[in-house]
Amino acid sequence: MKKTMYTLILFGFALVMSSCSSVKVLDSWKGDNIETVKDKNILVIARTDNAQARRAFEDAMANDLRAAGFKAVESYLKFPNFSHGKKSDEEKANNKLKSLIEDEGFHGILITVVKDYSEAIVTEESGGYYAGASYGGYGGYGYYPGYYGGFYGYYHHPMSYSSYGSYVPSSTTTRVSKTYIVETMIYNLDQPEDKQLVGMVTSKSVDPSNVTKMAKSYSKAVFSSLKK
Repeated sequence: MKKTMYTLILFGFALVMSSCSSVKVLDSWKGDNIETVKDKNILVIARTDNAQARRAFEDAMANDLRAAGFKAVESYLKFPNFSHGKKSDEEKANNKLKSLIEDEGFHGILITVVKDYSEAIVTEESGGYYAGASYGGYGGYGYYPGYYGGFYGYYHHPMSYSSYGSYVPSSTTTRVSKTYIVETMIYNLDQPEDKQLVGMVTSKSVDPSNVTKMAKSYSKAVFSSLKK
């Protein structure tokens, strides 16, 4: 079970699901020194082994950083063969990554990580009400009759009363709703080790439609929250 959950979180950026999507910022923090990364070369990292998801998130975040006047580079462009998702010897992995970052002259880091994943069964009901009298659609108002177009025409029309109209039978559908908790941290590597974090945002995404749209929406939400 733990292995399965870890796999879901590790590959959580691969969000290819149905239904509508939403991104909500749960918490954000920025330090007084967040402006110190303004002139830094920033490496943008999406911590996942899924190539499509890594590229989508790094592109979205780096593009928004550049649009705001920052210097940012996607890690998949600089280090395409370096895996951010696989667990390995901590000291060895840290030394390798540190060498890559220092050799390329990066002094800022923006890293995005899926921190949690959950599923819930959702039952939705539709119908079970009286609608427009003919429910067939005419007069340019979709399913609603032509007399809906004007207030007085609607108000005086006998079919506008609650006891008239076509009954839409009720129906229920059941689906699995998927929720991701995602964190983005911004670091200034020129600061002391315990003061490198200059900004952090935690967000929730419910039923993302696809990874590219999710990445763009997420990035916009992150930077909007840090501007406040």
